[in-house]
Amino acid sequence: MPEAQLYTAAADEKGSYALPGEFDGGVNEAVLYHAVRAYRNNQRQGTASTKTRAEVSGGGRKPWRQKGTGRARQGTTRAPHWPGGGVAFGPRPRSYQTDLPRKVKRLARQSALNARAREGAIFVIESLAFDAPKTKQLAELLAKLGLEQQKVLVLTAEHRPAVYLSGRNLPDVHVMRYVDASAYELLWSDAVLVEEPALGGHLVEGSAPKRAARKPAEAKRKATGRAAKRATTKSTKRAGAATKKVTKKAAKPATKRTSTRKGGDDA
Repeated sequence: MPEAQLYTAAADEKGSYALPGEFDGGVNEAVLYHAVRAYRNNQRQGTASTKTRAEVSGGGRKPWRQKGTGRARQGTTRAPHWPGGGVAFGPRPRSYQTDLPRKVKRLARQSALNARAREGAIFVIESLAFDAPKTKQLAELLAKLGLEQQKVLVLTAEHRPAVYLSGRNLPDVHVMRYVDASAYELLWSDAVLVEEPALGGHLVEGSAPKRAARKPAEAKRKATGRAAKRATTKSTKRAGAATKKVTKKAAKPATKRTSTRKGGDDA
């Protein structure tokens, strides 16, 4: 089962979060193509329009007689090849509405979520409860998560006007409900920040935040350093004691030789 990093409301790491069964790891690229194409088609207004030769004013009389001028025959000055004439096969107002089956939409959304989870681009936060709309507060939260230079899709569990108004003035941030996110919006974003109540997953047992895991490591380093200092001190003391013994042993024979020489001189 895929996992994501869970953060507190203050953007502190809390542990690994097991994503629900909707994240099964499958990515259907063909369905994603159709979903994105349908979304973009439905955004088109379809109001582009041109006039044909029948709709352009003027051109009611023949510009010159049929024969005897040496020029090509013309019936009107509003033909498509004349300046100011009508447009042949130009765009006309139409609807670009593209419908997809409900199951295809659901599969495309699931594929988009799996694609973001596979890239490690899903971040889970406990709650996004803002007392009042504050763009600076949301920008600081994203900066703590390291998402300030990315296109971020913020998905809330419920409709939160304060969070929506806080992100409305950020060009690369889009805030909406988790159930309203489409495949196109998920693929548009570089990172997805989701509220924990919207997912329904659970915290992985035994997963501890990285900051808490550093403390035992630091204690172990300190203990290792102390043991190394003690070992160095003991070895230094032993080496000093051994040096003293060697010095004493070397000094005793030298004293005996000196006394022997003195006795020989007296004799």
